[in-house]
Amino acid sequence: MIQKKICMLGSFAVGKTSLVARFVHSIYRDQYLTTVGVKIDKKQVRVGDNDVTLILWDLHGEDEFQKIRSAYLRGSSGFLFVADGTRRSTFDKIHELQENAVSAVGDVPFVVLVNKSDLKPEWDVDAEALGAATDRGWTVLETSARTGEGVEDAFLAIAESMLRR
Repeated sequence: MIQKKICMLGSFAVGKTSLVARFVHSIYRDQYLTTVGVKIDKKQVRVGDNDVTLILWDLHGEDEFQKIRSAYLRGSSGFLFVADGTRRSTFDKIHELQENAVSAVGDVPFVVLVNKSDLKPEWDVDAEALGAATDRGWTVLETSARTGEGVEDAFLAIAESMLRR
């Protein structure tokens, strides 16, 4: 059995916990609960011929990268950077979070998730910003924890990327 640790990183209230709950338990809750520290979940997936257990570390959301977080990042095989499509600042913050993650654990695979696609008419992240991210070579996917759109694909995308390494 292959096990891979994935850390969920992003600003507060972007939907990291909701994405994990949708992926692992197929549920969504409207109420916002702040993650304190880290919450860990697991889910087994099939990637090609491999059974992979994804160990999902849902880290508290902050706009500032804290030193204590580097301890949480150790041993990570990949990252999911999550932004809220309705708040451009959360998308802009991902570049800094990605640089800090690389300096903490090295160059590991990552996928950028722009969450809340169910609120697309209210999005503040435009096509130009998305294009600039893909021009950097980033994989950028749109998700909705509320509807489930793109959630399974997002976690499978990071799992496949980690197995190619």
